Amino acid sequence: MKCRKEIRLSSEELEELQKQAAEMGVTDSQFLRMLITNRPRDYPAIRQELQRLNNEINHIGVNINQITHNNNSRLYSETDKHRLYVLMKRLKDLMQQVIERL
Repeated sequence: MKCRKEIRLSSEELEELQKQAAEMGVTDSQFLRMLITNRPRDYPAIRQELQRLNNEINHIGVNINQITHNNNSRLYSETDKHRLYVLMKRLKDLMQQVIERL
């Protein structure tokens, strides 16, 4: 159910609301709802960055599959395997930090 609410703003406040909404590419109402829900994933810039991160992770997954295939072919040394493990752990930790901030 949608409800209407009238609010009073000064001309400066209205101008600032319209400016910030326009910068984000949303309507005034959408901008106010984003502020109320306070969910970062609702913001267009954050959604775009999350999509970019998701694409990057998919590319990393493809690389990991290739590495696994080559590992099964015994092309890597134990040092290579350890370095890969460290990098994968770092990636996992960084992604966990992103998730916690959202």
